[in-house]
Amino acid sequence: MTMTQPLARPPARPLARPLTQSLPRSHALALDAADPLAPLRDAFVLPPDLIYLDGNSLGVLPRATAARVQQVIEQEWGTGLIRSWNSAGWMTLAQRIGDKIARLVGARPGEMVVADSTSVNLFKVLSAALTLAQDDSSARRVIVSERSNFPTDLYIAEALARERGFELKLVDTPEALPAALDDRVAVLMLTHVNYRTGRMHDMAALSRQAHEAGALVIWDLAHSAGAVPVDLHGAQADFAVGCGYKYLNGGPGAPAFVWVHPDHVERFWQPLAGWIGHAAPFEFTPAYRPAAGIARYLVGTPPVISVAALECGVDTLLAAEPLGGMAALRAKSLALSRLFADQVEAGCPQLTLVSPRDDAERGSQVCFAHPQMAYPVVQALIARGVIGDFRAPDVLRFGFTPLYLRHVDAWDAAEHLRQVLASGEWQRPEFNHRQAVT
Repeated sequence: MTMTQPLARPPARPLARPLTQSLPRSHALALDAADPLAPLRDAFVLPPDLIYLDGNSLGVLPRATAARVQQVIEQEWGTGLIRSWNSAGWMTLAQRIGDKIARLVGARPGEMVVADSTSVNLFKVLSAALTLAQDDSSARRVIVSERSNFPTDLYIAEALARERGFELKLVDTPEALPAALDDRVAVLMLTHVNYRTGRMHDMAALSRQAHEAGALVIWDLAHSAGAVPVDLHGAQADFAVGCGYKYLNGGPGAPAFVWVHPDHVERFWQPLAGWIGHAAPFEFTPAYRPAAGIARYLVGTPPVISVAALECGVDTLLAAEPLGGMAALRAKSLALSRLFADQVEAGCPQLTLVSPRDDAERGSQVCFAHPQMAYPVVQALIARGVIGDFRAPDVLRFGFTPLYLRHVDAWDAAEHLRQVLASGEWQRPEFNHRQAVT
């Protein structure tokens, strides 16, 4: 996301009277009045007059986070000092919060930990998968992924392929994946929901096809966890990673998570063997002895303040469990994204929808494209108080987080977009100046 001014801005420009809309604004207001998830919005700090459609890049601040971080700093660190590793449970934070995230993605207690970044965790599990594949068949020397996969995943795979003597094979469309799974493939590595288009893979079907071909499968859940229902065990996944700062609302740079199927977790020493992943860290032995289960995928001392903040974000999602949990959140997400897409298509014929129309194939975002004006249009929207983001080379990307977004936010955002295009304000010089973060 790029911002031309701070969030503390004057109130957003009022919506002008719409021209042609497929639904009246009153329809969106009626949906909000009947929304059983509406009270969850109060759990977040939302600047007034701001429509935030970038939770797929950075989630909103939960109200509980500041107080929890202050407690960690002033009481647990300030007063407890080193005693807090025991008295405040710092040593078990990674496992405890991992268990909470596991409830959102179909994993079981004791199978997931919070650690490091998504990139680092992907390095661990891809290294493990390649080693397991080599042990099973030395002829399997190919990693398959999508050309449109998130770049860091491809960079990690490219580096490991070069180091380990594997080939990284990239397919251009999801439809080409099954044919790419031949007897040379060691690992299928995919992001469940594509970061540029919002297209969602059928995790169970592709995992089954990979296994039928004799390959292991790794899923990146960065755009899935907390956004769409995921069932890692039901889909028979082998490995999964994901980040904590998008739909999990853990804050900028929040720690990531890692999961390994119990059938694989103790078959391999992950390559970043660190002291926290040792079976007995405080024995301080010179030789490494891996911890049992997923704990061996820990490396160094956990970032306690960041992990504590992440727990507050995860708790905002678990608060939806009495209201229907991920199924209810998914239903609202689809309603929000469908309303927005319909309104934009009705009022903005200049833009091309690149996200799937089929609900079953769409994650929790809607993306439009334009070859020339995508970037400045996003900047003009940000100046109006509608936060989306741009993804090169031509995508306007909008995320829909049902915990805090309303139907009227989706309607108003679409109308702001129509007005930006109709007025030509996106042509102003300040909106065409590229900043470092887009």
